[in-house]
Amino acid sequence: MPMLTVRLPADMEKRLSRLSKRTGRPKSYYAKKAIGEFLEEQEDYLIAISRLEDNLPSIPPPHDDLCRG
Repeated sequence: MPMLTVRLPADMEKRLSRLSKRTGRPKSYYAKKAIGEFLEEQEDYLIAISRLEDNLPSIPPPHDDLCRG
């Protein structure tokens, strides 16, 4: 499995360590879960934007006669 190193602010690492100790789960479990949820949200967002853009009416380019004052 590929490995990723992430630098966290000290306060975030402290919170993650505390959660890990309280639950007995490794910090990597929470990191994978958070990244997975973030990716899902971003992918859903991009799909929604793409669908919205597909449904927008196309705007025809300006006619030459209209551009000449």
